Amino acid sequence: MTKSCDRVLLIATLVLVGLGALMVFSSTSVITPVLARKNVTEFHYFKRHLFTILIGVCILFLTTYKGRPGSVKKSAIPLLVFSFALLVLVFVPGIGVTAGGATRWLRLWPSTFQPSELVKLSMVIFLAFHLSSPAYRTDRFASFLKPIVVMVVFQAVILLQPDFGAAMSLAFLTFAMLFVSGIRLRYLASLGVIALPAIALLVMEPYRFRRLTCFLDPWKDPQGCGFQLVQSFIALGSGGLTGVGIGNSKQKLAYLPESHTDFIFSIIGEEIGFFGALGTVALFLLIFIRGIQIANRAKDPFVSYLATGLTLMISLQGLINFAVAVGLVPTKGLPLPFISYGGSSLLVNMAAVGMLLAISRSGEAGHERGERRILARKSFGRNLAGRITGERFPAAPRYPVPRQGERVLP
Repeated sequence: MTKSCDRVLLIATLVLVGLGALMVFSSTSVITPVLARKNVTEFHYFKRHLFTILIGVCILFLTTYKGRPGSVKKSAIPLLVFSFALLVLVFVPGIGVTAGGATRWLRLWPSTFQPSELVKLSMVIFLAFHLSSPAYRTDRFASFLKPIVVMVVFQAVILLQPDFGAAMSLAFLTFAMLFVSGIRLRYLASLGVIALPAIALLVMEPYRFRRLTCFLDPWKDPQGCGFQLVQSFIALGSGGLTGVGIGNSKQKLAYLPESHTDFIFSIIGEEIGFFGALGTVALFLLIFIRGIQIANRAKDPFVSYLATGLTLMISLQGLINFAVAVGLVPTKGLPLPFISYGGSSLLVNMAAVGMLLAISRSGEAGHERGERRILARKSFGRNLAGRITGERFPAAPRYPVPRQGERVLP
């Protein structure tokens, strides 16, 4: 039995995509000296972004109406292996694309693709598969170690590109899903302590250390390493409550680097103002709330963890992007989901929303015909409440439901 998909989630997503198209056009419609050297027109980025949106909308609706959580579960390991293979292919000459000193993209017509975005999605599916398996136990270190090893292997390859932001976002996503599953906190804490020397070594890289010091006081070097963050502050401050108007941004005129990608939220704050920026944050919050509600309504543990992971994947990246734009964390180079220019992020996030919509419209919430249902599951809300209050909830018993035609005893 099926029902209509979550329309609130669908509308919120499409509004963000529409806002993204508008802001990409606004931030790239003026030919600056940088764009002139690339021989591009004022519609170059906008047309490419519209093409990506068209593909993304097709993926969204195809995943919504044709996607089956059971098939997603079966693809967990193959997709993980496939994404790892793509991640390695970026180092092959002629296939990988280098830009800005980093080799993160694959050359695909008519554009490029960033495999690290697919890695996040495949990691979510793998974690949902692992956390919902009968062998997974929250009190066993081996159950905790398996996803950590997978995460570290992916991070090692990502750091070779190098892409510190993607590696850290993968860590946040993995830790968040393990936390939600009810894993013992001492496992997470011990891993954090062990990882401190490696994190310190990575941070001490000259360009990363410069980013960290400039983040703490960008005004100390406003024309050097603090330039991008200072220009972001100026953009957000210039917008006031209602903004300077669509298309009237001054910071996009070669002042704010990456104004159509990583710092597009600053252009939103400048052109639409505080209320526009607040509305953008509210839409992401709405997506988070609806995603968690879908996860809590799911009857199958895999589907519940999958919905939780997909929601966290979108929400955490949005949160980090907001934090970077307002100077709460160092600059990391993560696009704003659904809004920033960049096909890889948009396509993967549209697929993630499509999966959430497929779960919301599935009456069986991921159960295939002939499979036994599971009446009780670990709820996201229950686990999170237990973490906050310190209360320990007993594990939910699993009762198999008889197949069709079997007699149910009172």
